[in-house]
Amino acid sequence: MNKEQIIVKLTTIVKPYIQNEEGFKNMSEETDFINDLEINSANLVDIILDVEDEFKIEIDNDSMEKMLSVKATIEIIQTKMNA
Repeated sequence: MNKEQIIVKLTTIVKPYIQNEEGFKNMSEETDFINDLEINSANLVDIILDVEDEFKIEIDNDSMEKMLSVKATIEIIQTKMNA
């Protein structure tokens, strides 16, 4: 699965949790979930669980702590899928 395919799935996963519609419209690899999309930490956990289900991967605590931006999340998904 390439980066673009991951971004499409990630966008679908993130959409129900966003608080900032403008930030979501401009979502890119540089987007920060908390600062740009105003997603709270409880919802970040939901997103991580959804990512695990969608991509059939398991995300450890160290990786979870790093999943604060779109770019970091894509890198972690790719690493776990290639493991």
